[in-house]
Amino acid sequence: MDSPRKGCGGPHPLTLNELGWTEEYAQAFSKYSGPYRAGRISCRQKTVWEVLTGGDEVMAGISGSLRKLGRFPAVGDFVVLLEDASGTLTIVDILPRRTVFSRGTPGRDGTDQVIAANIDTVFIVTAAGSDLSARRTERYLAIAHASGARPVVVINKADLADDPASLEEEIAGVSPGIAAVAVSAATGAGVERLDPFLTPGTTIVLIGSSGVGKSTLINRLLGRPVQETSGTRDYDGKGRHTTTVRQLFILHNGALMIDNPGIREVGIGTASAGIAETFPDILSLAPGCRFSDCRHEQEPGCAVRTAVEEGKITASRLENYHRLVRERAFEQEKAEIGLVRLEKKRWKGIAKRVKEITKKGGNF
Repeated sequence: MDSPRKGCGGPHPLTLNELGWTEEYAQAFSKYSGPYRAGRISCRQKTVWEVLTGGDEVMAGISGSLRKLGRFPAVGDFVVLLEDASGTLTIVDILPRRTVFSRGTPGRDGTDQVIAANIDTVFIVTAAGSDLSARRTERYLAIAHASGARPVVVINKADLADDPASLEEEIAGVSPGIAAVAVSAATGAGVERLDPFLTPGTTIVLIGSSGVGKSTLINRLLGRPVQETSGTRDYDGKGRHTTTVRQLFILHNGALMIDNPGIREVGIGTASAGIAETFPDILSLAPGCRFSDCRHEQEPGCAVRTAVEEGKITASRLENYHRLVRERAFEQEKAEIGLVRLEKKRWKGIAKRVKEITKKGGNF
């Protein structure tokens, strides 16, 4: 059996079209001619990126202009490569993203961290046992919905449960209309139920806490150990963190899968649309409230709180809805403050430059 591969990517037979290239990307790339090439980011290794260009895999840094603008490619991005006379490749542009999966960061400026780009499906991987949390699943669903991709809840380690079907029922209550699939990546049980989501040319991103078995699932789907895994810890039964970089893998049938390090903190970021899609039951009841701006807290005539009292919605689900709405508002305020700060910095730079030119007696 092959030993686990520690790097990213690797030889592949797929063309750009099979890597997800569409007419929209071709149109965006059409303004480039000459020593330019197109490719898709498969992995980032510190200061360099691995790029699939259709039948080839290359290493490239990014241009100074992209770095200055703070535009860094994410795994899944389609990019423009410039080759110089020595054969060195540099990423000079990032083509417009079709979908973006990101999460909030704890920084002061309220910016979101891009985890993966141009994805079709998000596998929210959780596991039987202590990791199976309705509240955490709702958070993941909110940022998954906001990405524009389709979420699917994958409940791993189903072999550890007495009744795997009950795991799906437990999650169904917090994910209306979302597929929930119980599997065991270790034994292979139920993994074939993921096949409808793994169609050729489709890009899937795996997200979840450390130790839920994302790497084991990747190995199972590829049929070989490309990702290192660790056993569970004795004191809490959780797996150990093993994945350290985001990388794209190509499954045997041509589906594309992006693995991620475990997410320790699920920040909601500015995912407004994601919250609405995560709580459709609450939003559908809102028009029945007495007041159009009802926050579903203490207002009289609240249809949502009535539904809670009647047992149609759990109190914990409404509480989590309130928590995410408050967090979203806070993150949006941070983002607005961050934009103001950047604008002040920009004008300060312009004023400094004007002063320098004036001092030298220059003209505008």
